[in-house]
Amino acid sequence: MNGTPSSYAPRFLPARLPRVCVAIAAPNPTEIVQRADQIVRDNPFIEFRLDYLPKPGLGLPKLKTFVEFHPEALIVATCRRAVNGGKFRGSVTNQIDILSKAANLGCHLVDIELETAAQMKQSDFNRLRRSANLILSYHDFRGTKKLEETFAKMKQYPADFIKIVTTANSLYDNVVMMKFLEKYSHSHSMIGLCMGEQGVISRVLCVRAGSQFTFAAAHPGEETAPGQLTARALRETFRIDQVDAATRVYGVAGDPVAQSLSPAMLNTAFRRENVNGVYLALHAKAMDDLMACVRDIPLAGLSITMPYKEQILKQLDKTDPWTAKVGACNTVVRSQDRKLYGFNTDVNGVVRPLEIRIRLQGAKILVLGAGGAARAAVFGLKERGAEVYILNRTPAAAQKLAKQARAKAINRTMLKKLEFDVIINATPAGMEGNRDPLPLSEQEMKAKYFFEMVYTPAETKMMKMARARGMHLIPGSEMFVQQGARQFEIWTGKPAPLLEMQRVVEHALAQQAAARAAEAKGNGKRTK
Repeated sequence: MNGTPSSYAPRFLPARLPRVCVAIAAPNPTEIVQRADQIVRDNPFIEFRLDYLPKPGLGLPKLKTFVEFHPEALIVATCRRAVNGGKFRGSVTNQIDILSKAANLGCHLVDIELETAAQMKQSDFNRLRRSANLILSYHDFRGTKKLEETFAKMKQYPADFIKIVTTANSLYDNVVMMKFLEKYSHSHSMIGLCMGEQGVISRVLCVRAGSQFTFAAAHPGEETAPGQLTARALRETFRIDQVDAATRVYGVAGDPVAQSLSPAMLNTAFRRENVNGVYLALHAKAMDDLMACVRDIPLAGLSITMPYKEQILKQLDKTDPWTAKVGACNTVVRSQDRKLYGFNTDVNGVVRPLEIRIRLQGAKILVLGAGGAARAAVFGLKERGAEVYILNRTPAAAQKLAKQARAKAINRTMLKKLEFDVIINATPAGMEGNRDPLPLSEQEMKAKYFFEMVYTPAETKMMKMARARGMHLIPGSEMFVQQGARQFEIWTGKPAPLLEMQRVVEHALAQQAAARAAEAKGNGKRTK
């Protein structure tokens, strides 16, 4: 181990570190530096994951060149051992030797695990700390537990930063982490967050709770930990550099929510209208878990999606008339007195795209389905004076809804005698990953307009069928944007930037379609 103190060390750190550290990993030294070169201008705070290199020591000359060419960069060197969740299979001695050399080359910080520190001599630990600012880290890949016990062990070492990273198995694990940060960040330089899909909340809000910074990937597919977001998403979508104690927190709650476009759409609206708010995806596996987060974060507002639109009703203090009629809530406001108020903006999402195209009074409209989305469509259209027909795979559900809304339930035999102004697909058939049979055949689609409530993919099988029949199409993205616009207005009291919201959703859908096409092309090549 090279114990000679560096002439640069310890590296100077700014009084306030950047909020995002981009983790860079690659299978060889040339590529890891190339990746760093690509992002350093926009993201000068970089972690080199040397443990991803088969022989980390061989990457040090390239690292030295990078340091010399980029004096503006703030660099963390990490060589995490495999037994502690990394990829380096060498000994503790070899690990410390690599990190010491990295510090001597100009890295500002080095990261060592608590388990490594426990095996080091005090003199070796002190020598390493003299070479660079030291991050003492601990990773729990199973859960979020024993934070106090872990912290008690870590603070025995004179590290510059204490970093605790756990795994979120519930939404409330994020609350546990943030309360922990709030408790100790005033007396120690803390870094803390939760991994996994359910830990996304902490990756954005940890800096508000007291974490010195958070970690990000440079690009999609280059993540070094589960649930890691890209630096671009953190800065542009979630505006992490503006998140502060006054930032109001909103989110979409459901199971699943990973593919939801609501965060992109509503964070765009907040940015466009200068609202100090951030909107997150909340993967709630249980209602109790969600409600605990609502109480303790606290969340200012929620978008509710499957499967909680009906379950949430029992948690609300008051609802608007549409929620009571439809029997489902997709929007929640948490007032200053901590009470929860429910709204249903799906009605707006259905009615608005139609009324800008046709006169709804007296229009003949067929609604496919009898679930929550269908109920919003039926009640909303009946309120506007439309003549509404309901077709559902289970006739009893259609008949019950028709009776409640004073609409008409029909079967497929009756379709032969009927034509409509609009057909609305309010079933999940055609949604990405859904294998339900389509509710109509192409020959049965007899109307001027086809309104698709599904918005992923951007063009469903039923839309293709409708186009073949010469029908005018209303894509699901329009309903999605209109209901989201109404949510924004309820939460903020401001007019929604509708065109900007529509633009970002269409762009995201186009990107998804391109990614699917590229994947399909790749799969095709592999099977040849």
